[in-house]
Amino acid sequence: MALPLIMSTASWSVQHFVDRMFLTWYSPEAIAAAMPAGMLNFALMCIFLGTAGYVSTFVAQYYGAKQEKQIGPMIWQGIYIATIGGLLTLLLIPWAGDIFRWVGHEPLVQKNEAVYFAILCAGALPALAASALSGFYSGLGKTVPVMWINIAATAINIIFDYLMIFGHGGFPEMGMAGAAWATVFSAVFSVAAYAVLIFRPKYNRIYNTLGGWRFDKTRFVSLLKFGFPNGIQFFVDMAGFTFFILLVGRLGSDNLAASNIAFNVNTLAFMPMIGFGIATSVLVGQYLGGEDPKTASRSVYSAFHLTFIYMTAVALLYFFWPNLFLMPFAAKSDPARFESISRITVILLRFVAIYSLFDGFNIIFSSAIKGAGDTKYVMYMVLALSLGLLSVPSYLAIVVMKAGIYLSWTIASVYVVALGLAFYFRFLGGKWKGMRVIEPAAPALVMHPETPAVE
Repeated sequence: MALPLIMSTASWSVQHFVDRMFLTWYSPEAIAAAMPAGMLNFALMCIFLGTAGYVSTFVAQYYGAKQEKQIGPMIWQGIYIATIGGLLTLLLIPWAGDIFRWVGHEPLVQKNEAVYFAILCAGALPALAASALSGFYSGLGKTVPVMWINIAATAINIIFDYLMIFGHGGFPEMGMAGAAWATVFSAVFSVAAYAVLIFRPKYNRIYNTLGGWRFDKTRFVSLLKFGFPNGIQFFVDMAGFTFFILLVGRLGSDNLAASNIAFNVNTLAFMPMIGFGIATSVLVGQYLGGEDPKTASRSVYSAFHLTFIYMTAVALLYFFWPNLFLMPFAAKSDPARFESISRITVILLRFVAIYSLFDGFNIIFSSAIKGAGDTKYVMYMVLALSLGLLSVPSYLAIVVMKAGIYLSWTIASVYVVALGLAFYFRFLGGKWKGMRVIEPAAPALVMHPETPAVE
């Protein structure tokens, strides 16, 4: 189940990696702007991504409980939440310039940030809808279609990146705007592909995917009850790191560009773990829906062992051979400008090597308890630690104490370690084993004859 999801999330890593690599080739200001603007856009979308995408847990538990006809109507409630989120995100476009002027980055970086952010906001609706629709396949455990759609979307993004950033194939040279539009095009493809597959007559017969299109207040509220804390958790986590990146931008373009590259390289390790996390959440949901918490627990430890082996190998590469990951960025960059960025990035990748081991704890054990429905705990813990260990300490270090880049990254590393341990101990507590997000199936009506049959 996990392997296609790992391939899917790895394709996201490749997409972001190539996108940032092209922008590094284009200009230092472009790569410096990409991470803050992209992270801010994603953080604001996360509330709706996390809420709409949580349909996968409902699908998994309905499937495990053999209530297949409930799946289609729940998918539609996710689509409605995605639509609301997409329309609200459009309202942020006129504020793009003001937001990044307030942040206070260098003027050319600000200009690139505003352009990138505004276009990504314009394409929020298809990205959110694709998240809801993908929950159908991942919740069922049929993860191969998710893999192929994401791989195809990544290919589309990379092709249009090359054509539109640099002005090839008859397209004008659009730079930052080209990168943003390529991302939007790939999201439009994803939602169209999912719709074509999911709304087929076969799936409508089994799962009521077309017949369940109506708005259902009870299901909508249920999705909000469990999914909204999941969305808030995503938002707070991303907002904390976005605030961190925006603060790092005050330390100068080289420090900001180095941080962007380090985070981008980290996606090569982080995103495949997301695949393990999704599979873990789905398996926990399916086994709890089938009233089998023991096997659910075994599946979580299996995912953790595989993730830890993978992360250890990647961490060793980050720590001892960091230049290996910088070669693509250096390939067509200005050598004089990139030398300073490279020196900083090498050290930052060693921070990544250390905290990435604990990211495995974070992703697997938070996914496990969310697959049961324990989303409020995850939300509260991320909120407390993001404020107490990341945002406030980063502000004090960078703005008040005028500290450098390495103290800032130490703070970020402590935050990730604390998150991983918090979710691990919550999982060990076992409360998740008694949680469910779905209503129990109605008992079958058994007709008893008034007199026993006689042979």
